Amino acid sequence: MRKRFTLQEYKEGVLSGDRTKLSQAITLAESSLESDLNLASDLVQEVLPYTGNSIRIGITGVPGVGKSTFIEAFGQLLVDQGKSVAVLAVDPSSQKSKGSILGDKTRMEKLAGDKRAFIRPSPTGTTLGGVTSKTREAMLLCEAAGFDVILIETVGVGQSETAVKSMVDFFLLLMLAGAGDELQGIKKGIMEMADGLVIHKADGENQINAKKAKSAYQNALHIFPLGQNNWSTPVMTASSTTKEGLSEVWGMIQKYNLQMQASGFWASNRASQRLNWLDENLQFLLGKFFLEHQRVQEILQQNRQRVESGELSPLSLARDLITTFFNPTKN
Repeated sequence: MRKRFTLQEYKEGVLSGDRTKLSQAITLAESSLESDLNLASDLVQEVLPYTGNSIRIGITGVPGVGKSTFIEAFGQLLVDQGKSVAVLAVDPSSQKSKGSILGDKTRMEKLAGDKRAFIRPSPTGTTLGGVTSKTREAMLLCEAAGFDVILIETVGVGQSETAVKSMVDFFLLLMLAGAGDELQGIKKGIMEMADGLVIHKADGENQINAKKAKSAYQNALHIFPLGQNNWSTPVMTASSTTKEGLSEVWGMIQKYNLQMQASGFWASNRASQRLNWLDENLQFLLGKFFLEHQRVQEILQQNRQRVESGELSPLSLARDLITTFFNPTKN
């Protein structure tokens, strides 16, 4: 088992930008061991005063849209402009083997080799929302390490691939052109949440289709009411192959940044995200303590087969387990 450092050693390593210590600190945060969870919690608290200075960008899109390709090209653009970039790439875990490929460093080979960038692939595990349960902790650790831009790549887009919206400043949606009826290929709810929409792979013969798709999405977005930030979602085209449109995407994000900070939305949005993070931690810890309760485990094991056979209602057993957890003397 890899050596665990002291709290002070982790803190000093992260704040000094030590990539090895940063990676190990994120591994610590992702651990399910109680001792690691406690140490990670203390570490996040220690580095909290050094966080909050990065631009947090969430990137999602339909399967095959080229998220990793876009992130490598976009990240390279940013480091070439003098920015330090951290990429938190989420790989889907197999529901059968529980394993994941964690191949983002291979897909982003050039960016991974750049000393100004840091790429961290993590498995989703059983977490919904396109991100891992510890993405926020990883993001804060990267901020404390001094990265200017944090790019969070989700596993894909769908009904549950929206949790990233609740932890980033800018939510970027990548789309493809020429793949059928574009407006039917994505959930309306995700389009409403997007702060920017990019038609990717707009190069070669696909440029004409990309322009048509851009027009279609612009018309569709006009029917959506403006959100609390009064920002009208731009639609752009870009190519990671030719690099066309990437500078414009960064310009859009910078414009959003300035406008949201001037209006006060930037600060209020981050404040509400912190409260959302609190709610998620309460649910996680309650669930963890509940399932680790000895008597709850006993009753659950005794009655699982009755639920499976249809003899006992899942709701009835769940209510009994809750009663046992909060009133152990009644069982």
